[in-house]
Amino acid sequence: MSWIYVFFSTINLGFITDKFLKLKNQNFVIYSVLGLFTTTIFTSIWAIFGRINIEFHIVLFLSNLSIFINYQKEIRLLYQSFFDEILSLTNSLKIALAIITILILAQCASIPYILDNESYYIQTIKWINEYGFVKGLANLHFFLAQTSGWHILQSAYNFSFLYDKFNDISGFCLLLGTIFSITKLNEYLKNKNLNCLIIGLFPLANLFFFQFISSPSPDIPIYVFSFLIFFYFLENFKTLETEKFTLIVILVLFCLFIKTTSIALVLIPILLFFIHFKKLVSEIHKSALPGTLILVLFVIKNTIISGHPLFPIINFHFLELEYRIPETIAQLYYQETKLYGYFLTYEQYTKMSFYELFIRWISLPKLHGLFNKLSLILILLCPIFIYKYLHKKAIWSLYFIMCLQLLLLFYTSPQYRFFMNFVLFFSFFMMALFINQKRIILLLLYFSLFITGFILLIPINLNDFTNNKFVLTISNFSVKNVVFPYKNTKSNTVFEYIQDGNLHFYSPVENNFFWSTGDGKLPCVNKDQIEYFDYYYHVKPQMRTADLKDGFYAKKTSKE
Repeated sequence: MSWIYVFFSTINLGFITDKFLKLKNQNFVIYSVLGLFTTTIFTSIWAIFGRINIEFHIVLFLSNLSIFINYQKEIRLLYQSFFDEILSLTNSLKIALAIITILILAQCASIPYILDNESYYIQTIKWINEYGFVKGLANLHFFLAQTSGWHILQSAYNFSFLYDKFNDISGFCLLLGTIFSITKLNEYLKNKNLNCLIIGLFPLANLFFFQFISSPSPDIPIYVFSFLIFFYFLENFKTLETEKFTLIVILVLFCLFIKTTSIALVLIPILLFFIHFKKLVSEIHKSALPGTLILVLFVIKNTIISGHPLFPIINFHFLELEYRIPETIAQLYYQETKLYGYFLTYEQYTKMSFYELFIRWISLPKLHGLFNKLSLILILLCPIFIYKYLHKKAIWSLYFIMCLQLLLLFYTSPQYRFFMNFVLFFSFFMMALFINQKRIILLLLYFSLFITGFILLIPINLNDFTNNKFVLTISNFSVKNVVFPYKNTKSNTVFEYIQDGNLHFYSPVENNFFWSTGDGKLPCVNKDQIEYFDYYYHVKPQMRTADLKDGFYAKKTSKE
């Protein structure tokens, strides 16, 4: 029911965005994605000044209603063309799309799986819902400095003033990606366009995607939007219209606002701009407007929450803010993020050469090692198959961008989920070169549906795939969640109320995860964190005033 409203809202806002920027879009999914983008922008601006709560939703609803009333004839045509497109699918693809939709809904109603949901997703969204952007919030829990555009968007569509269990915007996004890919697969069966087949194989990765969608993971939109970007890049590489260029720019900007680790995607519009310079230069203002808006919002958001305008870059700031995260703490965040990709301590990392780090990365156990090896194999094999079967500049460009993305991550945080968009795309590219018969494609599609559904319904122990004790059990669907989804956290801990100086906070009683906050009342932080940073870094968070909305600062402490 909530997704019906999200569809209504995003199509309206996407339509008006398309009309304003004159994108001449004809794709229903793209309208919804544009709506998600516009909602994120609107919510971010609102959150600078206040909470994302009932007053925000009244304005959002009235805006949607106004757009629909004024343009109802055109918007109705969008829905009609979408229904016609669905009806034009082959029967086997209609059935597959219906099954995937049901499975996505079931997964979203199940127990949240991702550990980051317990450390900062829930709390980030809750702070935005109750206070908007809060000054120095990252001093309370430095993971909150990561406030993603995706969590800002989730705060707009979780309807916190009505219900406390809507936390599944990533599932909605995966549904959009699935609809887009299935329709492109249908096109491939008619026109044999290899680009459509590559994108059409996207649902084969649902087993991987599904573990991200029962919580608002920023990884899912990166995977979905990357495939949209790659498709339009390949389709328009030679003959590019300004409207398609602007659309690609918006999709890339959206990815950057969601997750800065997607930075390599910026090279795609830059490359297109230089190739089609004469055609695009006179219309560049259409792309400059959303680009400037995103940059300004990114800087303002980070300045308010962490005091570092370009966080996670911490060596630059133009204001001396008393609530800025101490640089030692900000460096710790960067250090911890980088070390996690290698599973090393800081002392071990500093003693290892570049070659030793590479060997360590490639030989990690279980899923990490598997995907790292797959990435290396793709980098080695793709040039051979590109040269032999599809020797085109567009695909070569994406290949070199993939290599650069991996190189950048190797120096920052080489976690496999940060480059899975490229790994999946080139895996499907390799498959599309050899698996192009309708019967085999459909067989693979339905086999992936069976495996995904089986894992969703049957408890599986992941001991053979991960060493992380907190994610050893797959998130399974329960019949009792048919109508009412599972709560936003998988933790059942209670919280104790603690006072430290002028800081009053809630800490989880079952303290088995250092960064854990779960769905605790605001402000929530693990008491062990407070003690750790006080003991080792001689700082502790304190409230700036007696009112939570005024935020936090890091008070220096002294230890004898």
